[in-house]
Amino acid sequence: MPSPRVLVLRAPGTNCDEETAYAFERAGATTERVHVNRLIENSTLKDRYQILCVPGGFSYGDDIGAGRILATRMRNHLAEFVDTFVHGNGDRLVLGICNGMQVLMRLGVLTENVAAADGHDPATLTWNNHGRFEDRWVHLATDGSQCAFLRDIRHMYLPMAHAEGKFVSRNPQVLDELRDAGRLCLRYSRDESAVVENDAIGFPANPNGADANVAGVCDATGRVFGLMPHPERHIDATQHPYWTRRKVQPATGDGLALFENAVKWFA
Repeated sequence: MPSPRVLVLRAPGTNCDEETAYAFERAGATTERVHVNRLIENSTLKDRYQILCVPGGFSYGDDIGAGRILATRMRNHLAEFVDTFVHGNGDRLVLGICNGMQVLMRLGVLTENVAAADGHDPATLTWNNHGRFEDRWVHLATDGSQCAFLRDIRHMYLPMAHAEGKFVSRNPQVLDELRDAGRLCLRYSRDESAVVENDAIGFPANPNGADANVAGVCDATGRVFGLMPHPERHIDATQHPYWTRRKVQPATGDGLALFENAVKWFA
């Protein structure tokens, strides 16, 4: 089967698009970086791609909130385009990384159809507990098998870099509903043992204070996934911060498996 085609969406302030495109290419996909203005001019481009990825960065400078302007432009000008990928016939995938997750959260596609929200936004991403930008490596544990991007992955060690990445639910019922459905599929963990804990594990293991240590969320189908850490920044083993001290050097970095899963989904 031909390799899936990936649309890596660019906007003013996006700065992780090249690394993300390269990660998909390493995994066997064919990628194209496309500016949001080009999509607005020609939304039929959606027919060329099987995967939509909104990469990290600071789209539109995060001037009125992280990811909010890009999400608003997509909602107002690309609603049909987004709907094709999110609610189509199941033959597409969507990935949002860091700023991309913030965009998907603002669009509501990661937390839709949550009964406990009672007509309100079920959850949001807000400022880190300490109120500043945080840049560090974190241990991550997967929770359940719902997400197409996380199949057969138990643990990842990835860098994170954000100021507004704290996942907060509207109420405990929302959190329970998402967790029971397997949609809180990626959690911050204390170490490489990848134990999933629902109670707060504290800083720095949980770098932002997220409810239930949530680092990534998927939709009900598992095809739409957003995460705050950066898998594209750890696709080579030598990108690990302690790679020179490791007695056994793995063949690849932890993040590559996520992109490989996306490609294998179409096999």
